[in-house]
Amino acid sequence: MRAPNCGERKLTELDYIRLKKFTAPGTFPELADILNEAELLPSRCIPPDVVTMNARFVIRDLKLQRRHMMAVCYPADAEPATGAISVLSPAGLGLLGLSVGAVARWVGPAGEETVAQIEGILFQPEATGDYVT
Repeated sequence: MRAPNCGERKLTELDYIRLKKFTAPGTFPELADILNEAELLPSRCIPPDVVTMNARFVIRDLKLQRRHMMAVCYPADAEPATGAISVLSPAGLGLLGLSVGAVARWVGPAGEETVAQIEGILFQPEATGDYVT
């Protein structure tokens, strides 16, 4: 599955460097596509309304009309029950680098398509001056 919303994504240079380590030949082609197509910005220049690594944000499932608080994190830190989703999951890949107002689509583990809009950023490390999280 190709990552949705190509061309709309912004990533910090630091997130790019750290995520590039997951893209050995033949692994995580969706992530490789995102990394190749995203606009890269220094951490200090990333807009505060962008989903970056370890940012906490609210999405609204447009089919179910339900809100969820989430955070995109590295695989070792993922705890889906608390909303901490791995960047390598379909949802993580669908949301990373998008801005408030963007609509993301992904297919879940049971084959169901989720369509969700990013409603707000609750916490973004870069917005608080944390450029190394």
